[in-house]
Amino acid sequence: MRNKRDVYLDDRPWEEALEGLFQHLREKGTLAPLAPEEIVTEKALGRVTAEPIFAFHSSPHYNASAMDGIAVDSAITFGASDAAPKTIQLGEKAQVVDTGDPIPAGCDAVIMIEDVHFVAEDVFEITSAAAPWQHVRAIGEDVVATEMILPANHKIRPMDIGGILAGGIGKIKVHPKPKVALLPTGTELVQPGGALKPGDIVEYNTRVFGALVETWGGEPLRWPITVDDWGELKQSILTAVAKADVVVINAGSSAGREDYTAELVRELGTLLTHGAAIKPGKPVILGEIHGKPVIGVPGYPVSAYLAMELFVRPIIYKMLGSIPPNPVTAEAIVSRKMPSPMGVEEFIRVKMGQVGEKLIATPISRGAGVIMSLVRADGMLRVPRLSEGYRAGESVKVELMRPLEEVRQTTVVIGSHDMSLDILANHLRRRFPEASLSSANVGSLGGLSALKRGECHCAGTHLLDEETGDYNVSYIQRLLGDRPVVLVNLVYRQQGLMVAKGNPFEIQGLEDLAREGIRFINRQRGAGTRILLDYRLKQLNIDPDSIYGYNREEYTHMAVAAAVASGAADASLGILAAAKALDLDFVPVVEERYDLCIPGEYWDTPYIKRLLEVIATPEFRHQVAALGGYDLRDCGGVMYRQGI
Repeated sequence: MRNKRDVYLDDRPWEEALEGLFQHLREKGTLAPLAPEEIVTEKALGRVTAEPIFAFHSSPHYNASAMDGIAVDSAITFGASDAAPKTIQLGEKAQVVDTGDPIPAGCDAVIMIEDVHFVAEDVFEITSAAAPWQHVRAIGEDVVATEMILPANHKIRPMDIGGILAGGIGKIKVHPKPKVALLPTGTELVQPGGALKPGDIVEYNTRVFGALVETWGGEPLRWPITVDDWGELKQSILTAVAKADVVVINAGSSAGREDYTAELVRELGTLLTHGAAIKPGKPVILGEIHGKPVIGVPGYPVSAYLAMELFVRPIIYKMLGSIPPNPVTAEAIVSRKMPSPMGVEEFIRVKMGQVGEKLIATPISRGAGVIMSLVRADGMLRVPRLSEGYRAGESVKVELMRPLEEVRQTTVVIGSHDMSLDILANHLRRRFPEASLSSANVGSLGGLSALKRGECHCAGTHLLDEETGDYNVSYIQRLLGDRPVVLVNLVYRQQGLMVAKGNPFEIQGLEDLAREGIRFINRQRGAGTRILLDYRLKQLNIDPDSIYGYNREEYTHMAVAAAVASGAADASLGILAAAKALDLDFVPVVEERYDLCIPGEYWDTPYIKRLLEVIATPEFRHQVAALGGYDLRDCGGVMYRQGI
């Protein structure tokens, strides 16, 4: 067993690192597509042709009637007109046919049945002449024998299957699906679905990888979990290299004591790159063993996903004789400043929505370990290596992760976090499948500022006025001036101290936060909960500096609740619903009002009308009430109007 620290070989631009791998594999003669395999045409959807496909026979392979009617020798119809109808008797040069029937010998046209008037059982008249070959599908009209139906390296679509079969081809040769071995490593990993103990990490990365590989046209081979042992990992890699065309090793790519991947690739083959100039995903490994590409991707899910997209996807397409399709992009306006370190290309997940004439992009969590940042993302924004980021209001190109039309139908809510917004988003999507809700948690003041800048359709706010005891109105008047707005109540909610089950520190109120040994976790500056806390501390004459953890911040009620539930903090101020969700005890402090501030220009738009319709439904209200700590007595009611 080895316990050593590796160092990064380099910090190369990812494009250069990928091309270096390709060049090495070309020299080894292993980058070309694999030997073709033959499959039945009906099972070929999504496969890539290994050679051109030529028609075996024509389609149709006979002259066929294109209509129900009468096949005729067109010469016998000449002269027919409305003024002088022509009478024709069924016989050798006039025979009844149905669509698809062969054209009888001696006939060269079809008269539609609706243009025929039978005057006797076998005699009919027509009022216009038939042109030669009218309503006749000539031999080869669709496919001509020996013509090329599809070229090589073509990804087969549903309509292609019809064309191939029409040409008489029942089997075709395609590039085999590259077999991609997916090796999860780490003693801490456990399979999904079982009970978890501290230190366990659910192994879901290779499930994501497998879905990606299938999407790209490969065949995933998922290996069992390999613990952090040099010998076991070495054997797993050798077995994978023997059975697969590409090997992906998940985790162990960094420079820790049990990160063996780079050294094993170096020992067993050629280590080409250890460390790329990307964020997240820097400690990626590119190498080759026995002519097979071996990719080491970081364990953090966002880093791993990005490494798969940048390095494994192009390899699979190369082996299929194809190139990856270009991402669908859209121009958007950055909602707030996005600083980024020079020298690395950073990939930032963003939420998006159409606000007025602008498509707005708002960054969400940049943590490499936050899989939900990918789940929630509408797009990916790239910050170039030689840039220090983007300014607020700057126009940028975003790679879409959702259809643009769906993005344009998104109601953008920025401001204070509340769990009822998640329920609102769900019911909105159920009632209006074309619509969605995007919620960015930046605090009440941040929400009103975003609204002022024209970056959202409404802002969630619960700002307490210390002088009047009222909520939100004075802040709206101060921050938005005389701008037309409507303030609609969503909920009243219980704010209080969330503490561990059983309240082991016997915390009874805010004054206990200043006790020695109590660890607190706070909400960010500008959050309504933070403003409420400061107001109550001032009332109690408690110095915030006397509270251990006052300056430690999180952005949502669930985040501070999770800190208490994990033992990282002893108390936090938040809503009862969050405490109940994580089975915490709760010490009530105050009931507060949570409203949606809606600009006048959006009041009559579908973005807001749909929200108000959902808010009025019993289903939404019952589900919110079931969370606990909510009162919906004014839900949907207008609490304040200004300029409307």
